[in-house]
Amino acid sequence: MKKLQDVRISVLDLAPIVEGGTARDSFHNSLDLARHAEDWGYHRYWLAEHHNMPGIASSATSLVISHVAAGTKTIRVGSGGIMLPNHAPLTIAEQFGTLESLYPGRIDLGLGRAPGSDQPASRALRRGLGSDGSDFPEQLSELRAYFDPNGAEFRPAGVRAVPGEGQNIPIWLLGSSGFSARLAGQLGLPFAFASHFAPEYLLPALHLYRSSFRPSEVLEKPHVMVGLGITAADTVQEARRLATSQQQQFLNLIRGRTGKLQPPVDSMDELWTPHEKAILLDKGKYSIAGDKSAIKERLQQILEETDADEWIIASQIYDHAARLHSYELVAEAIKES
Repeated sequence: MKKLQDVRISVLDLAPIVEGGTARDSFHNSLDLARHAEDWGYHRYWLAEHHNMPGIASSATSLVISHVAAGTKTIRVGSGGIMLPNHAPLTIAEQFGTLESLYPGRIDLGLGRAPGSDQPASRALRRGLGSDGSDFPEQLSELRAYFDPNGAEFRPAGVRAVPGEGQNIPIWLLGSSGFSARLAGQLGLPFAFASHFAPEYLLPALHLYRSSFRPSEVLEKPHVMVGLGITAADTVQEARRLATSQQQQFLNLIRGRTGKLQPPVDSMDELWTPHEKAILLDKGKYSIAGDKSAIKERLQQILEETDADEWIIASQIYDHAARLHSYELVAEAIKES
């Protein structure tokens, strides 16, 4: 049976802008977290593309990746993910070719097909591209062809990515449903699932990925990364209090609102309705708030359910010091398991 110590751990950073803070603060905190994560044994540090959200600073994802990679030494840095329908594939090939040239052997390219934004922002981003995500497989083929010196038949005639061509940049497909799971399996690519906001599809998507997997030059067998929301503290009570910042963020999302990450509260009961509470608790099936003992116990249960090869952990915690401590406790919990 696979043990917790056999599973790599990584960081998914949404570069939160907290109430009372700025994007500049967020970028400083992201680099500080990445440096600590590197010391604590985390394998990857991924940043997510979101737009038109006052509480998330990573909209120019490639730039923030460069900021983090420049300030660290060994940890892999990448996107979790780039929302490919928002971009021309050539642009992403050039951006990540540039990143790989600057930080060789450390760059990952995780790709999603969702907009990472609301409809007005999506329309603004995709002006002239005519893409709603349905042509994601074609976009992916074109993007991969820019990295492949022999891929001319899948890209516009006479067009090359410089830098980019000939570089070995790992491509991951990200998903919260079955579409990318099946595509990743068919192409023999690694797959990451966002179970921290689509828990009901986690196990079906992993089954679909593994059952449709075909060995490729990239992978001989399926490779799964599971995204988890984890808030760790010295006591279960404190972890649950810290986790209310993320709960408030999800509550605003289901109410159609956006805003900065809010301070924790002692109780959510005055903020949500019984119906909203039920929705959020269901969405939190694969989120964990607890001390090291609780983290170890729940992670072992999820490992037995998913047989994951990696965890990528998102921790939306208001206080930066508490956020650092949370990631440190998770690393310690796994090492001690």
